[in-house]
Amino acid sequence: MTKESFSQLVTRHERLVYTICFQLVRDSAAAEDLTQETFLSAYLHRDTIPAGYERQWLGRVAANKAKDYLQSAWNRHTVLPGEEGLPPGLSPPAEEVALSRTSAGEITALIAAMKEPYQPVCRLCLLEERTPEEAALALGRPVKTIHTQLSRGKRLLREELERRKRDGCL
Repeated sequence: MTKESFSQLVTRHERLVYTICFQLVRDSAAAEDLTQETFLSAYLHRDTIPAGYERQWLGRVAANKAKDYLQSAWNRHTVLPGEEGLPPGLSPPAEEVALSRTSAGEITALIAAMKEPYQPVCRLCLLEERTPEEAALALGRPVKTIHTQLSRGKRLLREELERRKRDGCL
């Protein structure tokens, strides 16, 4: 593929690629960056793009770039109220801040009130400070399952803490 034919490919499909990225990430700046990344990838792999299927190939690459962006650690960073000015690397993990703002007794009571399978996982990992691997051995569950249940348990705790704060219970 020549430089001129690649330029034509970009001109022909740039709106499609941008639209796909924007539909997935809902952020125009990120969609522009992902569009550039898509065409950079297309340029680097220009000899492997199937002839006649350029549109579909670019669409798939754009969708994959957007999905990777949505799953990235940077995008998932949680900012708690009062931390807006802190750079992401300097702010403490959200769980630590939530725990420090709430008394240990309240957290223990919330974890004790959780339903299976989240209660034992949260008790082991959050209260007893065991690693997910240690919790997996103790509970006889796969490590990936423990990671999933811990993540969901933390989300349930966060939602309950936010609800109690909103209702004035904390």
